[in-house]
Amino acid sequence: MKAIFIGCVESSAIFLETLLEEKANIVGVITKEESKLNSDFVDLSDIARKNKIPYLYVKNINDSQTLKFIKELNPDMGFCLGWSQLLRKELLDVFPQGIIGFHPAALPQNKGRHPLIWALVLGLDETASSFFMLEESADTGQVISQERVSILYEDNARTLYDKVMNIAKVQLKELWNDICENNVHIIEDKEKKGNIWRKRSKDDGRIDWRMSCRNIYNLVRALSEPYVGAHFEYNGCDYKVWETKELEDSLCKNIEPGKILEVNDNNRFVIKTGNGLIEVIRYDKRFKPQVGMYL
Repeated sequence: MKAIFIGCVESSAIFLETLLEEKANIVGVITKEESKLNSDFVDLSDIARKNKIPYLYVKNINDSQTLKFIKELNPDMGFCLGWSQLLRKELLDVFPQGIIGFHPAALPQNKGRHPLIWALVLGLDETASSFFMLEESADTGQVISQERVSILYEDNARTLYDKVMNIAKVQLKELWNDICENNVHIIEDKEKKGNIWRKRSKDDGRIDWRMSCRNIYNLVRALSEPYVGAHFEYNGCDYKVWETKELEDSLCKNIEPGKILEVNDNNRFVIKTGNGLIEVIRYDKRFKPQVGMYL
C-alpha cells in the first residue's frame, strides 16, 4: 500500500511521524517551504529527508508539477492532513483508493475554517477528531473515524490542540491498520448537511471591553498559542493578549467598560468589562498599563 502525504502545519508533522512509526509506506511528501497563512506552519522536508522520502515544495497543490510528481510515484492512496487549499477532481482521481483528510470537529457539523478556535470562542464543551474521505468541497466526504473530545473551562488553544492530537494519533494508527486489512467502515451520517464555520478575520480577534467577561476569556484562550493571539487597540497600536482570568463580580456597576482599575506588582491589570471585571495576565509587554487608563 503506497501512500503520499500532504501537509504543512504542526499537526501534519505529528501525523506523518505517526504513520512512519506504524511502518506506513509513504512514497512521497508534499509540503510548503513557507506559509504566511498558517501560524502553526511546519516544513515537512526535514522528516522526509530523515526517512529518505522524495518531497516536493508547492504553492498551488493543483498545478501540473504536483500532478506529475504524484503520477510518477504511482500511489494507491493519499493523506491530506493539514492543508488549507481544496484539491480539484483531476488530482483526487489520481489516487485509486482516495485521499484521507482530517478535521478537528464533529463532522458533518462544524465544517469549514478554524474549528478549534470557533469551538473555544463559542464556549462549546465538546468537539471531535474526524478522519474522512476527501471530496472537491470542504469537509463533506464520508467520515471513517470519529472520536469525541471534551473541552474544559481551563482549556486554551494549546491544551485543546494537544488533546485533539493525542486522540487523533491513536485513531490514525487504528485507521492505518484497518486500511491494510481492508476493514475501513463508513460512519453513518445522522445529520447529512450540518453547518459551516466561516473564515475568521483580524477584526474577529479584537477585544472590545464592552464584551462580557466570559466572551473576552473565550476569545483570548481561543487565539492563544499556537495561534495569532487576541488583541486590543490603544492609541492606534495593536497589543496582543494571551491569557486572562475572570474575577468575582464586585460593586463596579457604575464604572465604564474599558477602565483599568488595578495594576499589580507583576504588571497584571484588572479592567472593567461589559458585565464585571477581568484580569489580564499575559499580554504584549510594550503596553504599559496605568490605573485610571481607558482602553
